[in-house]
Amino acid sequence: MDRLSAMQAFVAVAELQGFAPAARKLAVSASAVTRMVAALEERLGVRLLQRTTRSVTLTDAGARYLDRARRILAEIDEAENSAHAEQARPTGRLTVSAPTLFGRMHVGPLMGEFLAAHPEVTGELLLADRMANLVDEGIDLALRIGRLEDSSLIVRKAGETRRVLAASQGYLERHGVPAVPKDLSAHQVIQVLPLAPTLEWTFRAEAHGSRDEVRVSVAAHYVTNSVDAALWHAEHDGGLTLALSYQVMEAVKAGRLRLVLTEYEPPPLPIQWVYPTSRLLSAKVRAFIDLATRKNDWRFI
Repeated sequence: MDRLSAMQAFVAVAELQGFAPAARKLAVSASAVTRMVAALEERLGVRLLQRTTRSVTLTDAGARYLDRARRILAEIDEAENSAHAEQARPTGRLTVSAPTLFGRMHVGPLMGEFLAAHPEVTGELLLADRMANLVDEGIDLALRIGRLEDSSLIVRKAGETRRVLAASQGYLERHGVPAVPKDLSAHQVIQVLPLAPTLEWTFRAEAHGSRDEVRVSVAAHYVTNSVDAALWHAEHDGGLTLALSYQVMEAVKAGRLRLVLTEYEPPPLPIQWVYPTSRLLSAKVRAFIDLATRKNDWRFI
């Protein structure tokens, strides 16, 4: 028995005082309504309606059940209407995840613009340098940088960023500028764990667009899981650090850092929005992706 359909049939019979008018309202046969109400009574173990050849009336138990059934059906209608409204316009809570520095620099301002345009949405921005599980952690949308493993996530490309090697001018003046990747063995290296979890760094085998890659072993003089800490140390003559181009753009423009070995850089990494599914995508997620696509083409190259 479909309990919801049986409840709707009972309420229709009680309100219209007959099986035939209830059947017309529900667009089913009168016998189907009769069966649903009988099944509901059998399940509850109580008679809800008194039937005669001329009328249908509520029993005391039926009158009490009718009041509760109306409230339940009204709440279901309200829930469905709310869900339909969320599909039609951006409402509710939008949770977005992004890497810490990129999120602070770029996703945060985008979220602010989105919330200003959609006051019925409450925003939550989670910044962390890890791969969050979108479904388990209730995240609607995430920005990720780098090649993604095969998964069921839907991917929308948002741009790309270079992997660069940077140091201060003061450090380079004292220790020299590396001419080829293997020269890094003679330099102080700052290792940023999220970007370079191992001490084998990848470069193009030859300058200027070679497709072949070479791995170069380096010795870390300083290890940190913080991009900010690594860049601060590099700006204060601490050594060479591997970074993403968006992370160092400001420092390079200001002259605090200088890029080296640019002709040996590996191919850029994609910047991508990911979300669990495109089926029945909520209006708030669709609107955020549309704004992000319209306003930004992040290409830090």
